[in-house]
Amino acid sequence: MESKPWFALNGRFLTQNLTGVQRYAWNVAYHLNEILGAANQSAPILTPNGATDPNLSRMPLVEFGRVGGHAWEQFILPARWRGDLLNLCNIAPVIKSRQVLCIHDANVFIRPESYSTSFRIYYRGLQTALARRASRITSVSTDSAAQIARHLPLKMSDIIVLPNGHEHALAWDPQGAQSAPSILNNRRAGAGRPFVLALGSRAPHKNLRLVMDIAPRLGDAGIDVIIVGGSAKIYSDDALTGGENVHFTGRMDDNDLAFLLERALCLLFPSWTEGFGLPILEAMTRGCPVISSDRASMPEVCGDAALMAAPDDPMAWVRHIERLRSSTQLRSELIAAGRQRINRFSWKTTAQAYAQLMRG
Repeated sequence: MESKPWFALNGRFLTQNLTGVQRYAWNVAYHLNEILGAANQSAPILTPNGATDPNLSRMPLVEFGRVGGHAWEQFILPARWRGDLLNLCNIAPVIKSRQVLCIHDANVFIRPESYSTSFRIYYRGLQTALARRASRITSVSTDSAAQIARHLPLKMSDIIVLPNGHEHALAWDPQGAQSAPSILNNRRAGAGRPFVLALGSRAPHKNLRLVMDIAPRLGDAGIDVIIVGGSAKIYSDDALTGGENVHFTGRMDDNDLAFLLERALCLLFPSWTEGFGLPILEAMTRGCPVISSDRASMPEVCGDAALMAAPDDPMAWVRHIERLRSSTQLRSELIAAGRQRINRFSWKTTAQAYAQLMRG
């Protein structure tokens, strides 16, 4: 006879576009499934109708409810599930107490201009209530935990840091790239021209404005800029335009992203603030040097495996790019350091910690 489910996972993320927060949930679920299998346990993934099934043997998808979105999460989900609940994407049913919640960052408090007014008000109120009711709160970096403790009724010591991992990027296959090769080939100067890569939405806190500011100088030096990513409804949109050497690709699948990372001069990651900064790990995993902002969680993630610069000092970024272009030794050193650095961040380790939390 099969035992009672250990806990349930809030699977609303399976109805959403894949950004860093959703990728965190996907990968933790994947490795939790392995842990559950070894323990001969199960934990359903509860979702609104129309979710993408990850096909995990020990975490069956259970769809229900006539509505989706926030209404499903706040009312339908807690009415259906009375047991322990794991929530990995910033919010959870506020009326429920037996639950673990991961809050990835405090950006709605410290960079409110990046979000729509309605989203900002909703998240601030909800997270304040959840901080008082959830059994345990986790976050993805020490810096993020400190920021959350400043703005929510929590002590930093009460927040468990369970970071992102890198293993998912090892499975990306650049040979399966569909659109990235033509993007490189169709540039005005052709496939051989060097380029820098930036990832992320156009939300102001991502600071892609800095990349636009240095793009003309890079163009004069014979370097293109490729920006991957889209916007989202929750963000206010920092409208960006670029010159002939700037190419916006929109969203890309992982194989295309691997193709670009393995050919880029470097990844530029100029954010003012991040809960973690997962693209840094993804770039390091694919052997791409990183130039990162020196703020928030980024030094914690990068260590000594990246070049760092202030997000308001564009010339420092230009100098780093020029150094990388002119020094194959520096490039090789950063690639090697990045491949060492990623071993500090493991989805398997994070999932094991969640399993312990849910075990109580």
